Amino acid sequence: MNDIGVRDAAVTDVDVVVIGAGQAGLAGAYHLRRRGFEPERDFVVLDHAPRPGGAWQFRWPSLTYGKVHGMHALPGMELTGADPERPSSEVIGAYFDAYEKRFDLRVRRPVGVHRVSEGEDGRLLVETSAGTWSTRALINATGTWDRPFWPRYPGQETFRGRQLHTAIYPGPEAFRGQRVIVVGGGASGTQHLMEIAPYAAETWWVTRRPPVFAEGPFDEDRGRNAVAMVEERVRQGLPPLSVVSVTGLPVNDAVREARANGVLDRLPMFDRITPSGVEWDDGRHVEADVILWATGFRAAIEHLAPLRLREPGGGIRMDGTRAAADPRVHLVGYGPSASTIGANRAGRAAVRDIVRLLEGVPVGV
Repeated sequence: MNDIGVRDAAVTDVDVVVIGAGQAGLAGAYHLRRRGFEPERDFVVLDHAPRPGGAWQFRWPSLTYGKVHGMHALPGMELTGADPERPSSEVIGAYFDAYEKRFDLRVRRPVGVHRVSEGEDGRLLVETSAGTWSTRALINATGTWDRPFWPRYPGQETFRGRQLHTAIYPGPEAFRGQRVIVVGGGASGTQHLMEIAPYAAETWWVTRRPPVFAEGPFDEDRGRNAVAMVEERVRQGLPPLSVVSVTGLPVNDAVREARANGVLDRLPMFDRITPSGVEWDDGRHVEADVILWATGFRAAIEHLAPLRLREPGGGIRMDGTRAAADPRVHLVGYGPSASTIGANRAGRAAVRDIVRLLEGVPVGV
């Protein structure tokens, strides 16, 4: 570790820059602290969000903490005594805020990272809205929330109703008395449908592939198998799969009830959008007031483009948390670590490798 140095008024030297202060970024910062790195001297955490909470702070109010599946505590501090009826954005936001203060992580926000490029003397240059940092290693923990995926279909621009994405889902009451098409076979799509159905005049569920409902507990074996499948994709340089595409949709009492009463009756993907709704090539037509795209997100990694890390398959080939093309760059919360427990483990693994890199230990040794 080095004493922080300022090479000129615009560029500040550190050993590690952490981009993002969600679960993965905070886990990485925690493990840096555990290894003796000092914030603002040896490392800096940059977060574009206005306040603590990562992507959770932007979740819809009706997603209460009791509805959250598999929220794993950050390393070193449990989340206890949370009211299950309180919005998850408030519960987890307050928890992340307390965590940052307890471990003195000194997150800088709001800071937008514009680009990461090759710097001088084997360092990386991180250009941001709050200045430029020169760093020996990078932990990229930017997640996916900033890149909602909107599929394109013929006639989409002609639709006279409202189109919106999960990223700006306002809660079920906004759909009272309306005819709503929910597109997407993941957990968000099913949650939206089950919430909206009691308020809407009518709902339809449309997915590209038939949904797979997974009965039984999500045990350790299933978790390992899911992670292994995603790891194999990122090792090949392919874009990561969504969690649900690997694990299936978990079944609980609410899902069973929704399937029984027809709320979760799935239709195949429509072929085009019309001014009044959607239609299929077989002549079927549905009229709607709203199309809600619960179609997921993509990794927010455009700022890494100058490093040319992407493979021909469209993803970044990974070796553990390291970008295979550049061992200075670690992606946490990406691919197999895109879960709360996975992010914790990835943060620890990334810091372990970064310490070895800074000590001059060859990669893979």
